[in-house]
Amino acid sequence: MSLPADCLFCRFVSGEIETELVGQSERAIAFRDINPQAPLHVLVIPREHHADVAALAASDPQGLADLVTLAQEVAFEQADGEYRLIFNSGPSAGQSVFHVHGHVLGGERLGWSPA
Repeated sequence: MSLPADCLFCRFVSGEIETELVGQSERAIAFRDINPQAPLHVLVIPREHHADVAALAASDPQGLADLVTLAQEVAFEQADGEYRLIFNSGPSAGQSVFHVHGHVLGGERLGWSPA
């Protein structure tokens, strides 16, 4: 699958824009959010471009499983394994980059606030 040139996260995957990785697997990478909402706020993204979590699940279920596994590994390393994993799908739900990404939040007791 080719990567869209105008996708910010595809540019992270390709190395065109550097980011400090906090975890990676064959199919996914994890890096800190630039606007953290919790002590641990990491984004996990697939290396291949998919617009949202439903598109990833439909075309690459194993890729989605790998993404969730990487999220869990990061949470165990950095938040004692207690975390929230959030996927926003569509602008009205808060998605601003249309390359599927999961928000891994943790590091403190989390209240309920739609993210």
